[in-house]
Amino acid sequence: RRAGAGEYGEAVQLDSSLDSQVKSVIGEFGFNTVASDRISLDRAPKDLRHEECKHIDYPSHLPSVSVIIVFHNEAWSPLMRTVHNVINNTPRQYLHEIVMIDDGSHKDHLGSKLDEYVTKFNGIVKVYRNDRREGLIRARSIGAKKSSGEILVYLDAHCEAEPNWLPPLITPILNDHRACTVPLIDVIDGNKYTFTEQAGGDENGLARGAWDWSFQWKRIPITKKEKARRNRMSEPYRSPAMAGGLFAIDRNFFFELGLYDDGLEIWGGENFELSYKVWMCGGQLLFVPCSRVGHVYRLPGWRGNPPPAYVPKDAVFRNYKRVIETWWDDYSKYFYTRRPEVKSIDTGDLSVPLSYKKKLQCRSFDWFMKEIAYDIPKHYPMVEPPSGASGHISNIGTKLCLDGKFGGSGSPLTLSNCEQHGGELSTTKNWWLTWLEDIRPGGNTPDTARKVCLDCVSRDSVVSFWECHHMRGNQLWKYIFDNKQLYHSVSRSCLEASPGEGKVYARECNHNNLNQLWVWGNLNITRLAEFNSDLHQAAIALEV
Repeated sequence: RRAGAGEYGEAVQLDSSLDSQVKSVIGEFGFNTVASDRISLDRAPKDLRHEECKHIDYPSHLPSVSVIIVFHNEAWSPLMRTVHNVINNTPRQYLHEIVMIDDGSHKDHLGSKLDEYVTKFNGIVKVYRNDRREGLIRARSIGAKKSSGEILVYLDAHCEAEPNWLPPLITPILNDHRACTVPLIDVIDGNKYTFTEQAGGDENGLARGAWDWSFQWKRIPITKKEKARRNRMSEPYRSPAMAGGLFAIDRNFFFELGLYDDGLEIWGGENFELSYKVWMCGGQLLFVPCSRVGHVYRLPGWRGNPPPAYVPKDAVFRNYKRVIETWWDDYSKYFYTRRPEVKSIDTGDLSVPLSYKKKLQCRSFDWFMKEIAYDIPKHYPMVEPPSGASGHISNIGTKLCLDGKFGGSGSPLTLSNCEQHGGELSTTKNWWLTWLEDIRPGGNTPDTARKVCLDCVSRDSVVSFWECHHMRGNQLWKYIFDNKQLYHSVSRSCLEASPGEGKVYARECNHNNLNQLWVWGNLNITRLAEFNSDLHQAAIALEV
């Protein structure tokens, strides 16, 4: 068993004297590279596989694999740990090559130092450099053209594959060359470099990839229908979409599909484009529970990499529109209802992706929604159901309003004066009690509200913002309009203003406490009555 900093996903601890240095490198790279640099490039990753996965035999003869890694101004140790990890955790007879595509980097360590370093791998690692920054999407297509393995495996430039990751990932492609496979992606903390499973799955951590109708990536629990298609929990299962950074695909099939739409810029929407292409043009997209890869996610405070000057304004929305206009057919109206500003954006020429769609005789989006993505409308209705309440939320006791202005994920909910200069209510004090019975700030409609929700862990805890997970639980709230109280079902508590701190807490319900009484600007009484029809425990607690 290996010993050392970060081995097997143990947390890396740093002295507080390094805080300023850590802040600086997070701003530059998005990761705590001070901690990363202390971890061996050959560290053993944590093994999060289910026990069942450790006792499966895979074919002894598998196709050759090209692992493609695109990078732009990446930090040294996360990038090179990705390379070392692939070599250390992949059977040599299957690993044809690692193709590294330098997409316009200008960091010194990614020049001649990198070229010299990879010579130690005796030719298996190949570095190609784009003449200009093409963006992640086109750089991946370039990687496919530079590669010669039978199967292409794409990894982001900051990943660590877990034990025996490759055979289960590519075996389904051996059985069906039009299968595109995706490993389960675990979260590597960018500060301490620990491994954890992603949230949002079923009891085994399994989820399907999805989107909402604003075209944002989502994860939803695997359905009973998909479970019934398998004999064992560990078998691959169908998913409507993938996150896009990590997947395997037959090289010939990828070229048959036309690679990525060459008109997509930098990043954004390409994961959905490829997912739709695969499903609608004769293939299938499978998530593989026995193949697990850890991914380091960027930390808050990262300055990012601004796009090149040639990239059109609103490139991400332009990408979304290209994908939607090519693949969504009549379903596009549900996107434009939520993003009307995208209608005026010029998509550019769509003749090439549309020609592939016609040539391959791809199925309709309606077929796809009914046969493959049938569960998405349950979680994300195409037409948003009515909200129970909207507008400002003012506290009777303090005469202050809930304020969503600084509501980043993890930050506490605050109170502030209800009026801006001139006596108008601030839009940061606009709140929605959505059809999911969570509370969200901002926006002119519930669709355009910010994607953070009021969240509370337990009674006497401060109420904070966290990313909306649509699973109710800690984010389930009831507005008892007769009593003017906001009831948190999980903790059986009521929202209470704490004027001295300017914060709010979940406290034992007391209708005589004016700091627990809230007036919500606009009420849909019929909808609230529906929401509150299951309010048995709440009725007892509040004596409604």
